[in-house]
Amino acid sequence: MPGAPFDGRVMSPVRFGVQSGGFSLLEVLLVTSLVARLAGVSVPVTAGALDELRTSMAARYLEARIMNARATAMKRSTRIGLRFEPTASDCRIGEYVDGNGNGVRASDIGSGLDLEIAQGEFIGGLFPGVGFGLHTGVPDVDGFLSTGRDGLGIGSSRILTRGPDGTATSGTLYVRGRRGQYAVRILGITGRTRVLRFHPGTGQWTTP
Repeated sequence: MPGAPFDGRVMSPVRFGVQSGGFSLLEVLLVTSLVARLAGVSVPVTAGALDELRTSMAARYLEARIMNARATAMKRSTRIGLRFEPTASDCRIGEYVDGNGNGVRASDIGSGLDLEIAQGEFIGGLFPGVGFGLHTGVPDVDGFLSTGRDGLGIGSSRILTRGPDGTATSGTLYVRGRRGQYAVRILGITGRTRVLRFHPGTGQWTTP
């Protein structure tokens, strides 16, 4: 009722990575982006905590984008590709549809056969201070130390494809903030994704 006193209750947060009644994947993407933007202007927190929040949200956002690409592939009964294009200071994420039945390819994107179906986004624009890559001295999820990797472990074309049968390009996307380090791992046959966090104290990757 208008003017009723606040009863102290708060809404439960959106749970990323699982189906949540009443929320579509696109709504999850919107909420994730909005929370990340508000984090920069909300109540004061330590720099380390804010960096951890942004990096974690960026990883969850990528997981949601991959899930949404799967839903689009199933709806259209064709392959959908997320293309990661590094720039001088950021990385653009574009979403494309297979236009000729041979998969989403860079050459077909260039020739206009595979069309972009969603507005391209920049990861650093959505989550300031966050980008792709591994911090110096941090091993990848398989335990190997990296040397100059860009964090896009999805093949030389840097295109992550989702098929209408639920399959996906296998690989790992590494997301880092100024301190935080996360990874989004994609299993090709099942198409499942996992978000992992690196713990400097133990030197291990674990689920958050």
